Amino acid sequence: MAEGTSASHIDFYKTGAITSAASLEFAVPDFTLDDLIGCYRSGVFPMSDARDDEYLFLVDPPMRGILPLDDFHVPSRLARTVRRDDYVVRVDTAFQQVIELCAENASDRPSTWISHSIQALYQALFARGLAHSVEVWRDETLIGGLYGVSIGGAFFGESMVSRATDASKIALVHLVARLKAGGFTLLDCQFQTEHLSQFGVVEVAKVDYLQMLAWAVDLKADFYALSRATSGKVALQVVGEPA
Repeated sequence: MAEGTSASHIDFYKTGAITSAASLEFAVPDFTLDDLIGCYRSGVFPMSDARDDEYLFLVDPPMRGILPLDDFHVPSRLARTVRRDDYVVRVDTAFQQVIELCAENASDRPSTWISHSIQALYQALFARGLAHSVEVWRDETLIGGLYGVSIGGAFFGESMVSRATDASKIALVHLVARLKAGGFTLLDCQFQTEHLSQFGVVEVAKVDYLQMLAWAVDLKADFYALSRATSGKVALQVVGEPA
């Protein structure tokens, strides 16, 4: 992922992989919040073709990108950045803002899969306590973060965004710490990307993924097991890195 002072963006999916994934298309008004929850529990996820798209399609990849929580790798330079705590990391204080930042056009991505209708569905999930954001702030300015869906002990990463160097990566470290502390067993990244591979993301076959998913979604996990004001040093300790 390109990092810098200008807007940059990386999704938890790889666009090229969609062509090899089975999909079904639905008009958004016909797709309910319970349908969305059912999709995640069964191993498929929705996308749209553009911000104003009135349709969404369900993606069912033959290979799935996951981040084994016990094998999470923090590059040394990033660990130093997280340890310094130059930024404030918060959870669930600006969910809508994070989605809207993720949906903004970027120089290397002129369109987005996050349609207005999909955004509304995720905001409804957030209101039900089934979606979360991890946000990175400089003073009172949101400079990056990520969001995803949480069901049982499974977290489904949707998208992450940076408006300052390493902001989304810092959010990822804090997310993994929170998932480990809370008893989660599955971090679904949808697809493996070069960007995510540096953190330990691997691909697993669909049949293996579904077994992991079936176990994870019925677990009791706590996204708030860590304090909402967890420091970078504590986050590194939880993920197994020296503080």
